[in-house]
Amino acid sequence: MSQIRDSQLLQKIAVVLKELREKHALTQEDVFGDTQIHIGRIETARANVTVSTLSRLCHYFDISLAEFFNKVEKLGGKR
Repeated sequence: MSQIRDSQLLQKIAVVLKELREKHALTQEDVFGDTQIHIGRIETARANVTVSTLSRLCHYFDISLAEFFNKVEKLGGKR
């Protein structure tokens, strides 16, 4: 089974993750050091992020998945 890739959704996720990282004054290297997740590929929408990875990042940034996706939805535009 092949993966579905929604580039517009991935771009919105990238924007929200980058905003969260910058809000916490963290570098991509900081996030990797703490989580072992290469957030750079996600922040550039090159990686089709899994729900498990996204959940781990939300926990790291102290935000629920629901709050995260509310931020994604507020970015508007077509999905």
